[in-house]
Amino acid sequence: MGGGTVTKDWMATADRLSDWRSAHVVVAGLGVSGFAAADGLMSLGARITVLDESEAHAEKAGLLEMLDVTVRLGAGATATLPDDVDLVVTSPGWRPTAPLLQQAAERGVPIWGETELAWRMMHPDRVVPWLAVTGTNGKTTTTQMLESMLRAAGLKTAAVGNIGRPIVEAILDDTDYDVLAVELSSFQLHWMHTVEMHSAAVLNLHADHLEWYDGDDGYERYVADKAKIFTGVRHAAVYNVAEPATEKLVEEAEVTEGARAIGFTTGIPSVSMLGVVDDLLVDRAFVTQRRDSALELAKLSDVTPYAPHNVENALAAAALARSFGVPAAAIAQGLRDLELAGHRIQSVATGDGVTWVDDSKATNPHAANSAMCAFPSFVWIAGGQAKGTTFDDLVSEHAAQMRGAVVIGVDRALVADALARHAPEVPVHVLENTDSGVMDQVVTLCAQLARDGDVVLLSPGCASLDMFTGYDDRGDQFADAVRRHLATTDTDH
Repeated sequence: MGGGTVTKDWMATADRLSDWRSAHVVVAGLGVSGFAAADGLMSLGARITVLDESEAHAEKAGLLEMLDVTVRLGAGATATLPDDVDLVVTSPGWRPTAPLLQQAAERGVPIWGETELAWRMMHPDRVVPWLAVTGTNGKTTTTQMLESMLRAAGLKTAAVGNIGRPIVEAILDDTDYDVLAVELSSFQLHWMHTVEMHSAAVLNLHADHLEWYDGDDGYERYVADKAKIFTGVRHAAVYNVAEPATEKLVEEAEVTEGARAIGFTTGIPSVSMLGVVDDLLVDRAFVTQRRDSALELAKLSDVTPYAPHNVENALAAAALARSFGVPAAAIAQGLRDLELAGHRIQSVATGDGVTWVDDSKATNPHAANSAMCAFPSFVWIAGGQAKGTTFDDLVSEHAAQMRGAVVIGVDRALVADALARHAPEVPVHVLENTDSGVMDQVVTLCAQLARDGDVVLLSPGCASLDMFTGYDDRGDQFADAVRRHLATTDTDH
């Protein structure tokens, strides 16, 4: 027993129909997923204690307290795990080394994430299939594409998980969903135990979040968490042909008997793959005569914004959708209907022959690489929180395309040093200013560096919380500064 009132065996098999009234559950963190977890646990009838170090969640705390949930906020609130706890449901950002989670592990108290809780809340009588997406980059775009394809097929669906909407929230909906498009981060996968996807995809694997996975084996543990998405997959385990490491995860996964390995490639596909022939996205996996024919799914022109990595995203989404029986026409229609969220290779303005592009969502070097591949000549805006990653390979690969660079943020020296080593001919401005208002200075310097036909590319390769409230705030401030700059130059003319 974990010190509470129910047994470990009970907790191991607990589902929606179990008697939760005797269970005491601690929810660690009162962010978006934490609030949803508390809401879900209330629906089950559990006794709930919510702990968070931040006072910023006072309004949410008040709502929960009105419903007899115990909430403790402020410094020290998460230092000690209560004595009589049967389960901890943790927010995804919490590291396993957090004192509260370490105490739970030492006492044998089970730790779930909101993903695991949502899965249990569907069973045994309200099960909705999950089509899941993970990877270092492209998760959100692929999940949005998948959701759009499913909707185009007339299915009731929702994009949930790391994309911003907690899965529990959808489970509590009155909507009778046919299928869910689920984006999962490595953090969410880490705390997942019994979830089995209908189909799942790993888009790519590159160093990221190494501040969470500290230690010499951090990257290996990061990959191991990504691999959990394939455990128990029932229909299709989707991998990236260009990245053999993703196929290796499929080969090593313990999937349900009969599940298939499905590859996607921007080249001509082999059997059991989706790929590109001429200007078409085609399927050689989910067609009867796949050994000697392929089915047209969409045109390359249906993929917007067009970039090689975005074609990969579309193929991965199509593989998941096709595994669920979505017809070819709905794949194309879904791509055409799609309206992506901002800050992903988004052109915000053009003036004086220069295009200004917001790719603030690129929070690691691999994501920045994807954007850089799309432009032959650019001025790079880089920097922020590097999260344990390095920039040598990125800079050396794209040095010839760089007109110049402006570097900001707490880890600016790390980026600047890589530029000095691998692109010594590229003019670089390193700004010491860590105020979020620095974007006006950034834009002015970029305008001086850029030439006719160039792109100014905000693709920082770093997280943003050292200076901004998020990557969206960073992108918005960039776009606002660009508009102010162009308005001034128009006046000068």
